[in-house]
Amino acid sequence: MAAGPIPVAVHTYLERTGEAAARVVPLTGDASDRRYFRIIAPGRAPYVVAVHQEPFDYDRLPFVNVGELFARMPAPVPAILGHAGDLGVLALEDLGDVTLQAHLGAASADEHAALYREAVDLIALFQRRGRELADARYVAYGVAFDVPKLTWECDFFLKHFLEAYRGVEWRAGERDALRAELVALAEELAAEPRVLCHRDYHSRNLMVRQGRLAVIDFQDARLGPDTYDLVSLLRDSYVDIDDPTLDVLLDRFLAGAGRLGDKTRFRERFDVMALQRNLKALGTFGFQTTARQNPVYIQYIPRTLHYVRDTLRARARFGRLAGLLASHLPELG
Repeated sequence: MAAGPIPVAVHTYLERTGEAAARVVPLTGDASDRRYFRIIAPGRAPYVVAVHQEPFDYDRLPFVNVGELFARMPAPVPAILGHAGDLGVLALEDLGDVTLQAHLGAASADEHAALYREAVDLIALFQRRGRELADARYVAYGVAFDVPKLTWECDFFLKHFLEAYRGVEWRAGERDALRAELVALAEELAAEPRVLCHRDYHSRNLMVRQGRLAVIDFQDARLGPDTYDLVSLLRDSYVDIDDPTLDVLLDRFLAGAGRLGDKTRFRERFDVMALQRNLKALGTFGFQTTARQNPVYIQYIPRTLHYVRDTLRARARFGRLAGLLASHLPELG
């Protein structure tokens, strides 16, 4: 998608900071409505401005609130360097351009493994310190992957992937039957004990800087199953993770928590979470393609369907759901 002109808000912000002559470089955005720009000004290190669609109250901005929580852990998150809420502008530390997804294309096998070990260890940090720092003043503790949220995600998949993107026409009672299976998954996941989750912890939201990871896009952090961030990372629509690698990394997570004896049950719960999250990802890709006219996510649909197929085949309990999905998604057959 074209970057478009530099927003007036950016120019106004730079005038206020005395950097009107700075060079402004558009950066690749995400699936949100925010836009990002690198600011290269004389006499200081480059930094990034995030431009929101609307003005914001800095003290109530989830990114600021959750960023404070993560910094206390401490987790590697970008420092906030300035803000202009009336302009919808937030100035952030520049973490560079290399995501974990991009870095893996040039990394050695050892570097690849080390970065994923670090990523798994950060999830353990979120969960452990998330329990220790729990406080109602942080917005993440007031929202959760509850039944309404997870059910909404199921409906999002039905509407935006199956119906809008794939053009599914339902036979009598078929949609209701499929939805009932998906809602049962949502109810099962919502009933699990909750930990602090990043909520979108995948290879495009982990930056590689000087050989270490930094975490971005954490503003939607919330409580949810202890498998959630692991699924985001290890059943990532943007990266191929083979089963041997998955096993090693799950063992690392469980060993660190003294829970290796829980592996069989944990892997079953992981698979339930993986199925729900990958279906939700398909809904997002369908929405971006059909509602936003943003085709960039089409390339990630085959990998996501592959993960869904493998998860369905791994568990006999998914038999009915697999049949209902495969009748409209031949990739799952």
